[in-house]
Amino acid sequence: MSPELSLAAWTPLLPGIAFWALALFPPLTLALDRLEGVLAAGPLDGLSQQVLLVACGLLLSLGGGLVSELALGWALGPGWASSLGLVAALWGLFWSLAASRDREDD
Repeated sequence: MSPELSLAAWTPLLPGIAFWALALFPPLTLALDRLEGVLAAGPLDGLSQQVLLVACGLLLSLGGGLVSELALGWALGPGWASSLGLVAALWGLFWSLAASRDREDD
């Protein structure tokens, strides 16, 4: 096994990948509406459909997190890429809390 593919080489990138996956999970899962429609017409029961949708959403966001971390890590450096992932995740949390509070006020 080459040293470039070892887990130790990827360990510094894991927090950034997780931050980006967390930040990208809500917008990327909105794109799964078509899959949800296909699953509703299929033979699976409701629980299996939900498990499959969540698994697809997680894989999609982890893939997006990996690509974002690698691209920004290459352009800016791994530390900056992880920091931007944290900022993006906190920004999404802030806006979701603000939107839910706005809905409660109406």
